[in-house]
Amino acid sequence: MARNVLGGELADCSHDPVTGFYRDGCCETGPDDAGVHTVCARVTAEFLEFSAARGNDLTRSDANFPGLTPGDRWCLCAGRWKEALDGGVAPPVVLEATHARTLEWVDLDDLRAHAITE
Repeated sequence: MARNVLGGELADCSHDPVTGFYRDGCCETGPDDAGVHTVCARVTAEFLEFSAARGNDLTRSDANFPGLTPGDRWCLCAGRWKEALDGGVAPPVVLEATHARTLEWVDLDDLRAHAITE
């Protein structure tokens, strides 16, 4: 059973749009997830602009990806969330749906400072 950053069972992040490296709605990770898509975030316009400026335009849709709009919940790469934190544009996170492996990149205190409950 996967654990979240609080030590509990990992909750689902989003099924609309369906998120997760494995597209199962959960920020689960594994050895084939090189990006470590473990942070359940509610994306903001500022974060989407930040990500696009770094070469990952999450608003652009294609056959396998719906494109995100502000307010969508999405499993972000732990490293990209940390970059956004350092850049002052970290989106809010759902701690119960953020995988424990995120703590390899980000301090729990920083995640708690950006926590939301929904």
